[in-house]
Amino acid sequence: MDEIELRDIGIGDAGWLIQAHAEHYATEEGFDWTFEPLVAEILVTFLRHRDPSCERAWIAWRGGHRLGSIFCVNGPKPGQAKLRLFLLTPESRGVGLGKRMLATCIAHARDRGYRELVLWTHASHQAACALYEKAGFDCIDSRPVTSFGQPLIEQTWKLKLR
Repeated sequence: MDEIELRDIGIGDAGWLIQAHAEHYATEEGFDWTFEPLVAEILVTFLRHRDPSCERAWIAWRGGHRLGSIFCVNGPKPGQAKLRLFLLTPESRGVGLGKRMLATCIAHARDRGYRELVLWTHASHQAACALYEKAGFDCIDSRPVTSFGQPLIEQTWKLKLR
């Protein structure tokens, strides 16, 4: 088996990320078409306004295939980083890649001097939420919503970095 490499975002990755997120969440959670433009907007904002001194994207690759992604971007508050677009393809789960990618993102946020790392997710993403909890994140908000055509429990998680 080839080694898994974490690369910065490159040519073709944005299109893949939009498609992979849309198809995964439609299949796994019944999300409707409104999720796809949200992913596209996050990517366009990152690609157009990225601050390379502190913002970063990682795309996991093995044997010429993309396996997942995670992003660290500026949050809405000073000193706050935001974790975005964390995704693992089904074939890449269960081998420790999610833990590795999350640890890489956290280390980057610490190295860049952020005081905290926040993320938004849904309670239905149980494996990801378990990773966040093991990494020291606290769920600071949880509320029922209807998003992407589905009733969901929206959550906000936060990790103090210093």
